[in-house]
Amino acid sequence: MAKLLQIDFSFPGPFGAEMTQALSGLAHSITKEPGFIWKIWTEDARTQQAGGIYLFEDEATAKAYLQMHTERLKGFGIAQVNAKVFDVNEPLSAITRGPLQ
Repeated sequence: MAKLLQIDFSFPGPFGAEMTQALSGLAHSITKEPGFIWKIWTEDARTQQAGGIYLFEDEATAKAYLQMHTERLKGFGIAQVNAKVFDVNEPLSAITRGPLQ
């Protein structure tokens, strides 16, 4: 069963186009993670927050990614990472056009 992973953290920037330029290499590497299906990047320059919503094939790959990414973020100097793993109700998500693939 697919698992949704929600991550957010304080982030001093960059944001917008500068974030895209600075983190495109990271984005490409994320696509190669085991079980990865997709990610929606989130950012709020006003509150200096960033993160993402991810879809993984199963709970094991979502949790493995969370552990690895939390350590990576700590290496970037981000001390507090907030995360949750959710089940996905695929029939209801399909009705509301959720990108499950």
